[in-house]
Amino acid sequence: MSLLTVSQLSKSFGAVRAVDSVSFEVRPGEIYGLLGPNGAGKTTSISMISGLLKPDSGEVFVAGAAFSADPQKAKSIMGVVPQELAIYEELSGRENLEFWGRMAGLSSRDAKARATELLEALTLSDRAKDAVKNYSGGMKRRINLGCALLHKPKLLLLDEPTVGIDPQARLNILEFIRNLRATGTAILYTTHYLEEAESLCSRIGIIDHGRVLAEGTLAELQERIGGDRVFVLEADFKNTSPEAWPGFLQRFRVLQKNEKQLVVAAIGARDPADGLKELLNLPVHIENVSLKRPSLNDVFLQLTGRELRE
Repeated sequence: MSLLTVSQLSKSFGAVRAVDSVSFEVRPGEIYGLLGPNGAGKTTSISMISGLLKPDSGEVFVAGAAFSADPQKAKSIMGVVPQELAIYEELSGRENLEFWGRMAGLSSRDAKARATELLEALTLSDRAKDAVKNYSGGMKRRINLGCALLHKPKLLLLDEPTVGIDPQARLNILEFIRNLRATGTAILYTTHYLEEAESLCSRIGIIDHGRVLAEGTLAELQERIGGDRVFVLEADFKNTSPEAWPGFLQRFRVLQKNEKQLVVAAIGARDPADGLKELLNLPVHIENVSLKRPSLNDVFLQLTGRELRE
């Protein structure tokens, strides 16, 4: 059974449709990545799932029960790590953890014991008594994560948990999250970092303008636009139009084009060597052509017509 089921969630702010009929599910031991650019609807979705915002329509189910039927029970099952740091800068790391443990319903004794466990797991034991205001950005992100884990939630919502930190700190947090998956925790992970979604997530939903455009495993998403048949052509494409080449759009899907490069995916289950022969016979002097596995950015380009980071 899925620990989280999101069914047809929608939310508007005035004339802006921030989330538009979004549906997906997250299973125990799975990291489901909600991938999209800033402003795509990721944080609004998290806010509705966690009860901070009321959806205009749709429903959230936590462990099979409707969130709206018993919000407190649903919240007791989940931990939420917001994009904005939800910690007290003047308090120490340990004091932050113990405070949020008590807020989650733990006894003072249990909160202290659990805080000790998390400080060790997050490699912050040596800084436990220091005020959080003196922590680095990566350390603050780790404490922010720890504050959501005091009550050992079965469902964890992570909204851009590595934004604005250095690469080493990011790697530390990602490794910690991988270990959580091994305990059976269901994790919803929002990000706009391609490499995080590719390396971390069991399944990925691509969201833009409030709608989930596609979802699946990385391999399934790659296969969607040509599997291993994506070609990168280098030439002078300044005054060219692939649409005008006879039969080209019936055989290839254009993923990206600029003055010096054209990225295309072969349509249909053709041998890559056949595709290469056709491309070399185009009415353009091809300087170089290479074959690659499509990335998530290629998938995003095919779905939206723009780079993920635009």
